[in-house]
Amino acid sequence: MSGDVREEFKGLVDWVGRSETREDVVTAAPLVALSGLLDRDDPPPRPGDAAPPLAHWLYFLPNFRISESGPDGHALKGGFLPPVPLPRRMWAGSRIRFERPLRVDEVITRRSTIANVTVKEGKSGTLVFVTARHEVSDRKGTLLVDEHDIVYRGETTLAAKGEPAPANETWRREIRPDPVLLFRYSAVTFNSHRIHYDHPYVTKVEGYPGLVVHGPLIATLLLDLLRRNRPATEVKEYRFKALKPLYDTASFFTCGAPDEAAGTARLWTRDAEGAATMQATASW
Repeated sequence: MSGDVREEFKGLVDWVGRSETREDVVTAAPLVALSGLLDRDDPPPRPGDAAPPLAHWLYFLPNFRISESGPDGHALKGGFLPPVPLPRRMWAGSRIRFERPLRVDEVITRRSTIANVTVKEGKSGTLVFVTARHEVSDRKGTLLVDEHDIVYRGETTLAAKGEPAPANETWRREIRPDPVLLFRYSAVTFNSHRIHYDHPYVTKVEGYPGLVVHGPLIATLLLDLLRRNRPATEVKEYRFKALKPLYDTASFFTCGAPDEAAGTARLWTRDAEGAATMQATASW
């Protein structure tokens, strides 16, 4: 990096250690909405029922005022997350450890801390990776720990050719990421990022070929594939990494291969060209 660029990003490290705490209640309505958009026939959740893994993404939702929205639909920079001077932001991956499930009607607390800020030079220019550590608990103690990676980049569209996806899956399900699916996930997670619903914006401003499928939606669909094939499994750890964006322009496949002896499953997505777009591992 040049001296000017180094100076521009130097202050971001001051955000490491910054934290915030929020409280919420595990209400049933978001769980019903998630079940519907995943095309599941789950029974209505009752007080005390266990919520599925990754349900914590349905709570502690963004609550910034509309006047505090940036041009991409995200909150203006400089609050909990560092004010990265790059215009594009995407979810890069997570590492999650589940201790106990969320329970319907329970009060839950999330303590979030900026764990790391890293500046790198990539093929498309400067990239800034921010890791936020989220610890979710109830009155009995820790429920889960989620280390969430966010990548910031410049206006140049990422060149993502992708590596060929594995072809030895045991499980496979075709997903059609139409605008209805993307809208419903944006709605249930209160995600106002315009790349997921505003076609003129995502194609003309950010330069993508279509609406971008949410990273956490893809991660949820992969774990849902495991739940469909091993419904009694209690997932203890889940890791995923985004490799290449998916769009509403074509169907893709969620794929999985369990290793019963190891108590794990490899999970991945395959796009219409046969490339891997997300890779994940679930352990039970």
